[in-house]
This record gives sequence, C-alpha cells and structure tokens, in this order.
Amino acid sequence: MRIAQIAPLAEAVPPLCYGGTERIVSYLTEELVALGHDVTLFASGDSRTDARLVPIVPRSLRLADMMRDPNAFHVQMVQQVLARADEFDIIHAHIDYAHLPAFMATRVPHLTTMHGRMDLPELDSLFRHFPEAPLVSISNNQRLPLPMGRFVGTVYHGLPAELLSLHPRHQGYLAFLGRICPEKGLDSAIRIAQRTGRTLRIAAKVDRVDQAYFDSEIRHLLDGPGIEFIGEIGQAEMGEFLGNAAALVFPINWPEPFGLVMIEAMACGTPVIAFPRGSVPEVLEDGVSGFIVPDEDAAVAAVQRLEEIDRHGVRRAFERRFTARRMANDYLRLYADFARRSGREAPAARRLTHLADPVRHLPGNGADGLLG
Repeated sequence: MRIAQIAPLAEAVPPLCYGGTERIVSYLTEELVALGHDVTLFASGDSRTDARLVPIVPRSLRLADMMRDPNAFHVQMVQQVLARADEFDIIHAHIDYAHLPAFMATRVPHLTTMHGRMDLPELDSLFRHFPEAPLVSISNNQRLPLPMGRFVGTVYHGLPAELLSLHPRHQGYLAFLGRICPEKGLDSAIRIAQRTGRTLRIAAKVDRVDQAYFDSEIRHLLDGPGIEFIGEIGQAEMGEFLGNAAALVFPINWPEPFGLVMIEAMACGTPVIAFPRGSVPEVLEDGVSGFIVPDEDAAVAAVQRLEEIDRHGVRRAFERRFTARRMANDYLRLYADFARRSGREAPAARRLTHLADPVRHLPGNGADGLLG
C-alpha cells in the first residue's frame, strides 16, 4: 500500500529524548516499511527513517530557537499532504485534530489516531461537528468520554521486539520514567519508595507548562533520602534504566490514554506497579506483568511481593501483546478496509489477509475487541 504518516513536529521521529507519540509513529513507520509497503513520512527534517521523508521544518520545534507559533507549521504540513493526496491509498494522521476541516472535505481515505486524553469538554464540542471523522483509540478506556466519536478501532501501541532486552536480574531500586506533572503522580512514587526503604531513581523531564508545579510541589522532595533525580534520558539509556529496576512505579491520577512506559518496562522484564486508572487494566495483567493497586498503601505492599513476579513472564507478556509487528498488522487491517471502501485498494492491500497475524482479543477489551 501507499501510506502517508503525518507526525507532530514538536519532536523528531524518533525523538532524541522524550516523546511518546513521535516514538510510536517511528515504530509504526519502520515496521510498515519492513513489511514491504510504500510509506511517506511527513515530519521534521531531523527525523530518521527508512521511509520517504518529507521535511516540513529543518529541526523539531522543541529544539528550534525563538519558536512562537508551532500551529503555523502544522497548517503548512496539512496543505502539503493535501497537495499530494492522490499519491496515497491511505493517510494516517497523528496530530490531534488540526487537519480535520481540510481532510473531511476530501475523498482521500484517512484515519486519525488520538494519542491524548479525550475527557476534555472542548473535544466533546469539536467531535459533534465532525461526527464522521474516522478515529482510532489507543485504549478502549480512552474513547469512553466521546461516545459520539466514530471510533473504527482500538490499536494498542507496540515496540520493536529487539529494541529493549530482558534483564533477568535487577539492582533493587524503583524507577519513575516520564514527565513531571500533576497527573503522573511523582509525589506518590516518592512516598511509596520512601515507605519501602527502596531507592527511587527518577528519569523525567519538566515541560515549561509544568515548571511552576515542579518548583512548588516536587523540587523540595528530591532532596529526600533515597531519591535520585537523573533528568531526561533518551532511548540509549532507557534499557539499562528500566531493566535494572526492581519495578516501575506508575501511580497516575488521570485517565492515562495508554502509558507507553509500561510496555517499555515489560520489554525489559521489569514489572509495573500502577494505579487502576485509564488504560492500566487493559495493558497490565495483574500478577503477571505487575500489580494493579488502588492506593499508596497497596503499592507499598506490592513492592514487598515483587519476587512473586517472574521477569521472564513479564517479557513473554510483552512479546505476546505489544510488539510493533502486531501494531502494524492491526493498522494494516484498518488501512485495507478504508482503501477498499474508497475504491483505492492497491494490490498489496488485497494480500493483507495473508500478511497480518490474526487479531487478538486482549484482556480488558469490550465486545468490540481490538478493531471495531
């Protein structure tokens, strides 16, 4: 198939450091190329890909000097995609909703994967104006606040199987990885670690919008006993950071759409201790890939039970459910369906039934299953 992938411009694809959406776009794009598809990636010029790269800006916007209005570049990107729309059998957007007015006015088959939270009142109003926009959720829980949305499937994220390796032994510390913001629960992670007597290593970034929260609520906690603040890390450091941890602590207090760090930990064989919010019950298998706990007291108790978790079993759970090959095959089914409906089906699309693995109905899915 001839596939266009439209990435956000905030980070390179893949990102040099933190950047969940751009990381997933990279994994999906490279897997589609490996499966023999003709893929064009619209992204920043510092992206690295085996696909055909169309650079919209020379550098990712987070690295650009004096960046004042990133929306201006995303509008330009949408126009460039539309100008070449006839070159593609399917256009797959990962840029929230800025493209919808233009794309809904065309006959080009397109899908939009929503990567963020959907429980915002503004989105309810928006998607009532675009009831026919085909959307893909990254967990079934993510789509619940928008029953009016036209969700054509849920496709869980996936990682390249060889990206991170199993660490059968750990060094005893607890890990926190991601952003420092109110919804990620770093303050809870610090309290949990200190109550267990374990070291907590924190690899996280602070966005400008969260700087005030960091300064007032978190900074003074980093001087506490057993707390090691590393700062933002990239892919090269992630394997050792997660793989050497006894567990990843994930005490979120918001409806997490997916939680990529959970499957990154699983790929290393590292169990996850998480609160049951958002996608967590869909991603984790309690007692297999970690512990799903209701509060800090239960999290402290779960740390004492970590030896019950087989780290080889955690890795097997990742391989069974969260590889990039599975993710790509799930998307290919959606692509083929839309291309077929539009009459733009390519010969490769007609062979997808033979290329893709059977769709898995995973624990936590509703009656719709993965794709539907």
